[in-house]
Amino acid sequence: MDMGIAGRTALVCAASKGLGRGCAEALAAEGVNLVITARTKETLEATAADIRAKFGVDVTAVACDITTPEGHAAALAPCPSPDILVNNAGGPPSGDFRQFSHDDWIRALDANMLTPIELIKRTIDGMIDRGFGRIVNITSSSVKAPIDVLGLSNGARSGLTGFVAGVARRVASTGVTINNLLPGAFDTDRIAVTLVAQAKAENITLEEARARRVKSLPAGRFGTADEFGRACAFLCSVHAGYVIGQNWLIDGGAYPGTY
Repeated sequence: MDMGIAGRTALVCAASKGLGRGCAEALAAEGVNLVITARTKETLEATAADIRAKFGVDVTAVACDITTPEGHAAALAPCPSPDILVNNAGGPPSGDFRQFSHDDWIRALDANMLTPIELIKRTIDGMIDRGFGRIVNITSSSVKAPIDVLGLSNGARSGLTGFVAGVARRVASTGVTINNLLPGAFDTDRIAVTLVAQAKAENITLEEARARRVKSLPAGRFGTADEFGRACAFLCSVHAGYVIGQNWLIDGGAYPGTY
């Protein structure tokens, strides 16, 4: 299927690896030129070089902390008015909510709620003027089914979800869509860190921890960044213009509910 977005430009945040890279590569495969961000310059530039070589699109790498005002400015400098925005940032740490400080909450809100809102605010009017825009926020399956040890993530990402629910419908008639992708267990660095902590807590090997987690998934495996990216590319395509303010759960069937 031709996604109809060749020649467009996308800003993809936290795209040097994992799900962000999966989204960047899927868009590049459709002929979309990219501005990609991440904190580690060497890793980011290597990713940019790989994508250029593989897909032949323009890729600008911006090493910055996307959760800061300076990071916002740096990311938008090469392309102040992208056609596509993919918001993404690492999740906050887990723990007992009683131990979270005020600063912990501010950092979580900055990364997973306020930064996406700021980037939306700074790019959406250009999209409206052109009559086309796609905004995809990578959130978490915890928005659908909260995870008790991820209180910071539950709260911050749910705040973003509520914001998007209103704004997406306000701009729906302009050709601009805003939707959220909710990943479950994907085979990325994030799940690796989680499994190490689980193995330590349960006094089992890393292999045992991984096997237990996979067994709990109806799909019988972790998701891949490639398939996640393709879901993102579809939401960014001309074919998804009637998909408005949705939370697309991609979790291998882990969520047990009917709705």
